[in-house]
Amino acid sequence: MPNPVLQRQFGPTPATGAGSAAATTDTAMTTSAPPAPTVPVTEGGMSIGGTTRATFLLLIILMGGGVFGWRSVDEFEGLQNPGLLWGALIGAVVLAIAASFVPKLAAVLGPLYAVVEGFLLGAISHVYEIQFEGIVLQAVLATGAVFVVMLTLFVTRTIKVTQRMRSWVIGATIGVALFYLVSIVLSFFNVGIPLVWDTGPIGIIFSLVVIGVAAFNLLLDFDLIERGSASGMPRFMNWYAAFGLMVTIVWLYLEMLRLLARVRQ
Repeated sequence: MPNPVLQRQFGPTPATGAGSAAATTDTAMTTSAPPAPTVPVTEGGMSIGGTTRATFLLLIILMGGGVFGWRSVDEFEGLQNPGLLWGALIGAVVLAIAASFVPKLAAVLGPLYAVVEGFLLGAISHVYEIQFEGIVLQAVLATGAVFVVMLTLFVTRTIKVTQRMRSWVIGATIGVALFYLVSIVLSFFNVGIPLVWDTGPIGIIFSLVVIGVAAFNLLLDFDLIERGSASGMPRFMNWYAAFGLMVTIVWLYLEMLRLLARVRQ
């Protein structure tokens, strides 16, 4: 699931915010006035620590929902209640859209989404585990490893998030989302895209490319959280940013499952 969530709120660069626009207007009107001092981050506003705590809480809720989703799949009978799975899928989509467009409600919608999405992940993970024993643990470890590596690259500034990188990653993410959407629509007519969904080399390469796009979305998430905290965004943005980061992690995990399944086949 590609993650355009955080892009809506922060924009491409710090200079495009409302504060900078106001500062530009003031400067044009009073060119002789000294530059205004930097506005400090307001106490109780968005912070990296607050976003981190919210992210951990959402992931814990996600795993709790995953337990129920895991138990909904029987090893011999399969999914015990398919209608519940479809309901969870629709609910996850609705909650994700609502949280994306109403950031102030992220503290409520984020945990609800984590429960519903956790249920879906648990059911999907158990289906994969039945077919490929041990694959879930491998996917979790691989996702965690990619997260740590990308965070390290970001913190050490080994990879710097530039406007050119943002544009490339956002474009690639939109491309992947459109490809998945077309694939879903075609599946309703029993039409599949050859090679890409197969277990051959092309399918594996496609999975690696999508995982790369998801990994670079993590860099954009880290950058946006850092800039949002530095600019003194409202406190509710902690939950909004945590929700966006969780969406990226979930997407990365699902792509890891798909890649590992193809390799093991």
